[in-house]
Amino acid sequence: MTKLLEVAGEMEKRNSPKRVDGLSKITGKALYVDDIPLNGVLHASTIRSSCAGGVVEELTFDPTFDWTPFVVVTAQDIPGLNAIKMLENDQPVLVDRVFRHAGEPLALLAHSDPCMLETALRHVHVRETPLAHPVFEIDESLDAESTIIPDNVYTDYLLNKGDVEQAQKNAECLIVERLLTPSQEQLYIEPQGMIAVLQEDGVLRIEGSMQCPFYVLDALEQCTGLDKNRLQVVQSTTGGAFGGKEDYPSMIACHAALLALKSGGLPVKLIYERSEDLRVTPKRHPSRSLVRLGANSEGELQFIDMDFAIDGGAYRTLSPVVLSRGVIHAPGPYRCANIRVRGRAVATNHPPFGAFRGFGAPQSIFALEVAMDRLAAKLNMDPAELRRKNLLHRGDVSPTGDLVGEDCFAQEILDEALRVSHYYERQDAFRVWNAAPHDTFRGIGLATFAHGAGFTGNGELYLASRVFLQAHADGQVEILCSNTEMGQGAATTLVQIAADALKLPLEQVHLAQTDTARVPNSGPTVASRTCMVVGDLIEKAAQRLLQKLRDEGGLAQTFTPAEFNAVCLRMQESGKDLLVSASYQPPVDMLWDEKSFTGRAYASYAWAAYIAEVEVDKLTLETRVLNFTAAQEIGHAVHPQIVQGQIEGGVVQGIGYALYENVLWNPFGVMANDRLTNYIIPTTADIGPLQIVLMEKGLGAGPKGAKGVGELPMDGPAPAIVNAIQQALKIDVAQIPAMPELLLDLSRAQRGSQCQ
Repeated sequence: MTKLLEVAGEMEKRNSPKRVDGLSKITGKALYVDDIPLNGVLHASTIRSSCAGGVVEELTFDPTFDWTPFVVVTAQDIPGLNAIKMLENDQPVLVDRVFRHAGEPLALLAHSDPCMLETALRHVHVRETPLAHPVFEIDESLDAESTIIPDNVYTDYLLNKGDVEQAQKNAECLIVERLLTPSQEQLYIEPQGMIAVLQEDGVLRIEGSMQCPFYVLDALEQCTGLDKNRLQVVQSTTGGAFGGKEDYPSMIACHAALLALKSGGLPVKLIYERSEDLRVTPKRHPSRSLVRLGANSEGELQFIDMDFAIDGGAYRTLSPVVLSRGVIHAPGPYRCANIRVRGRAVATNHPPFGAFRGFGAPQSIFALEVAMDRLAAKLNMDPAELRRKNLLHRGDVSPTGDLVGEDCFAQEILDEALRVSHYYERQDAFRVWNAAPHDTFRGIGLATFAHGAGFTGNGELYLASRVFLQAHADGQVEILCSNTEMGQGAATTLVQIAADALKLPLEQVHLAQTDTARVPNSGPTVASRTCMVVGDLIEKAAQRLLQKLRDEGGLAQTFTPAEFNAVCLRMQESGKDLLVSASYQPPVDMLWDEKSFTGRAYASYAWAAYIAEVEVDKLTLETRVLNFTAAQEIGHAVHPQIVQGQIEGGVVQGIGYALYENVLWNPFGVMANDRLTNYIIPTTADIGPLQIVLMEKGLGAGPKGAKGVGELPMDGPAPAIVNAIQQALKIDVAQIPAMPELLLDLSRAQRGSQCQ
């Protein structure tokens, strides 16, 4: 059961129009990449390494097997650079000799018959010399004598404010904690897949499931050596992503492209099976946080000190970006004069980790919020009151040294969450419950946090995003941008923004298919930037289109759709251009120093307070979520139903992160539970009632003050749930997932220490 609670006096009574992509999906007309019909298609597969790093001594194709009808591609067939274009060119498209993790691609095969392809794979033999001592743990990597890269550190960041060492001398209460978070699989419904077709005009067309078509375009240009005017990247209907289809589609696209080029023009389809997808694609970075908090006797924070490290896996990929956000969000939404956060992305022999909803913030926020509850316990304070005492106010200085302006609602959203959840009443009721002879313990926990929307600091300026709006002779308006619909509702939200700005019916505006040959680069579909950043550009372009129609076509200030159509037809017949554009311009006060981590990190923050009520079985130590309240200030909900769905989805993923999802690795660094039967995620039976509270203050950088909300709901569930478990069982839980086995070990350890 889910309830949307509209905060009194805040949310307008607005309609949530039907999703523009809804009908095609529920009727089965939408074509996902594996549904696209092709004549003469070759099916492709990948030959991979089996060890956690080492050397390929020999790759042998059985000479007794007929390889004539197969297309075979190895590293020697790459016409361009053998590296996936990313932040650094360290990850090969195909391994030539040295590899760093199990599952690295060594060669590619393609054949018209999938069964023959499966047979052929058994006739390829790989002889490897494995690494003597592969590294899989963060601290082991930092201390290792043998290194994958210099010092085994991809990136080392420092956020430093005030004087932590001096503040420690003045702190009256000190806690020191070590907290761990695991890897987590995005588990999008549709596995990764790409199609490559060399067209008659010589253009190589790549179509598939992806978030960032221009990332793929750049990777293809580097790998194939083709000019961009001979490359076309098209997004097919995409069945979920959550960050997992940000960088890895570039790898699959390059593989499909190489096979298509060598095949002489035949189309190639490369679709991963679920188990392969789980084993080799990027997941959430595991983390290790060493946290020290100091406060005075009144509970006022004196210092926050965190050593935050994430497992980057075998190649750098997106780890610096994930680390940056984790470091910036590590101090939370709190007022503190002395803060030090050291962040490191560490090399291991796992497959590379990558983007996943919240990217870095869920890991560091978990560490801080669990530590805050430990501090509250040591101070003998209620956790909510400790937070209230330290939350940022307008006029405070933020952890990055920026002056907190009017767009700060940390206090208000905490108060609303406490009110809606009946926090204090439930807390009292659970004390009574736990004192009685029941079969379960109950607890209530909370987390307060904020999440910045869009790229960090100068990232949006670097992207220089653009959008086009094209009006046609019949009055239809087309949005041309590179941002993708992947189930999150962007196609509807962006159309709604344009239609609202143009004062036209929703049916008169549509979002063009994302095709790099047609649309401008409006940046990747990541970082909760689509509605806020791209939506703002679409709104500006719509205003420019109206102004153009008024100046050049005589459109009245107020008009009917028929009058709009007539002006478009008249201008088109007279040869006037009906295309307008808008380009990103940063806020005037958007000043950020990437080296010192100081200044304004994000154009807008969304603020949240999440409260979890749990019940733990005394015998099995199984945890059940009784109720969950997710309260957030989001600026403006363009489409309230879509916003609610985003928050519900994030909360459910957060519950999985906290209680169920556990990536297990075998001794070779291969994911052992690579099936949906043994990688456990929550179902509707595991969720409990959700209360979604939307507070709208309209101060964000998006249309009508909208902020990004896609990442935000991933940050709060895990610490809120763990804090509730700690309250219920009176034990310290320092890692997730908080499975019964872990709770049993902790309970036994606590009983043992009490007996000594």
